[in-house]
Amino acid sequence: MDSAYIKKVIDGSTEDFRYFIRKYKDLAFSVAVSVVKNEFDAEDVVQEAFIKAFKNLKSFREKSEFKTWFYRILINEAFKRIQKTKNEIILPFGQNLPEVEDFTDTFRGMNAEEQRVLVTESLKKIPPRESLSLQLFYLEGNSIDEITNITGWSEANVKVILHRARKHLLQVVNAMIEEEFKIEIR
Repeated sequence: MDSAYIKKVIDGSTEDFRYFIRKYKDLAFSVAVSVVKNEFDAEDVVQEAFIKAFKNLKSFREKSEFKTWFYRILINEAFKRIQKTKNEIILPFGQNLPEVEDFTDTFRGMNAEEQRVLVTESLKKIPPRESLSLQLFYLEGNSIDEITNITGWSEANVKVILHRARKHLLQVVNAMIEEEFKIEIR
């Protein structure tokens, strides 16, 4: 269906580009937030990505899906924003990172909404590449191959980033739970 709209837009029907905005705006926003870490910058990044996609649609060769091509633009814009604002958050993580399998114990006793909120807040506290990889893999269901195409990273790099991201996310989640527990005791 995307290819039909691509053709319409290239043929001059600029109004048909709204199809792409409606279809991809929510996922684009969540991907942008996972990289830039705040909603205001994410909105700007998404807008810039859509503008670039619109302006460059004629150069889209359909070697991949529109979604992959657009996400590549979006991710590049997000990392440019970080460079521009020097806003990349790098947290000092300890040497003794937890094993990923520990997540089962971490979420014990929490309902789904509590888990979702905790993970969403934790994603904001880990480095952008790691947050992005988790977002694309777990929340959007992309494969390693798809992430490689979207980001331009090598397959090995994607796997390493995902591995580190899981460990860092667990560390942040555990710290947030521990902090919440201290507050409740007082």
